[in-house]
Amino acid sequence: MDDLLRFLHARYEADCHAYAEVAHRFGGAALPDSQLPMLDLVDMLAREYEAMDRTDERVTGLTYALRVLAQSYDEHPDYRDEWRP
Repeated sequence: MDDLLRFLHARYEADCHAYAEVAHRFGGAALPDSQLPMLDLVDMLAREYEAMDRTDERVTGLTYALRVLAQSYDEHPDYRDEWRP
């Protein structure tokens, strides 16, 4: 799971940098309003997972959710099929 979390954090950083570049070049109106908040929520879930006690009953559901969300990057060269839910 640590590799998946590192992957999600890296994608978050890369996506935020890409959106900042687009906003800089074309203005904020060029970006969908929902994209950055969605990226922030995925990152928040990953950070909550990292901080969560492994005996917490939510671990299984959050693990599944993170695996589902990571599928949006399944064409990225660093994505691993073993992360599929």
